[in-house]
Amino acid sequence: MRLQWKGLLLTLCWVGLMAFFFAEVEIQIEGGAGWATSLPTWRIEQHWLLDIFWGGRAMTGYHAWVFPFIAMVFHLPFFFLQIWSLRLQARALACIMVFWIVEDFLWFVLNPAFGLTRFNPIDVFWHKHWWWGLPTDYWTFSLIAIVLLAYSFNQNKN
Repeated sequence: MRLQWKGLLLTLCWVGLMAFFFAEVEIQIEGGAGWATSLPTWRIEQHWLLDIFWGGRAMTGYHAWVFPFIAMVFHLPFFFLQIWSLRLQARALACIMVFWIVEDFLWFVLNPAFGLTRFNPIDVFWHKHWWWGLPTDYWTFSLIAIVLLAYSFNQNKN
C-alpha cells in the first residue's frame, strides 16, 4: 500500500490546528467544569443508549448541537465542491474522530484548571471507561481513524 504522505500529514496538521482552536473555545466556555457540567443546558445523565453510543457520558443540549455542527464542518467540502466518494467519506469520518480526540486531550492540557496532572479517571469523571491511562474512546477512535485514513490516502486504485 502506497500512501499519499504529504496529503495525510497536511490533513492531520490542519485537523490538529482546528482542534487546538476549538479546545481553546471550549475552555473559555466551560472553564474548569468539563462536559458542560456548569452550563445552562439540559442533561440526560442516565439512559441505556448513552452507554452504547456515548461512552456512558451525559447527553447535553450543548453536545447535541456542537457534535453535528463539527460533522457538518468536515462535510462542507462535499457541498462546496459538489464531489463525493467513499474514500473522501472515510477521510471525513476519520478526521472527525481525530479532531475530537485531539480537541478533548488539548482541553485538559491547555486548561489552567486541569493540566496533565489531573488527566485521570478520578478528576475526569465524565470519561467513564479508561484503558492504559487514556479514555477508551481515544484508543477505539484512533484505531478506526487509522484504518479509514489508510484507506482514504491509499494511492492504489482498488
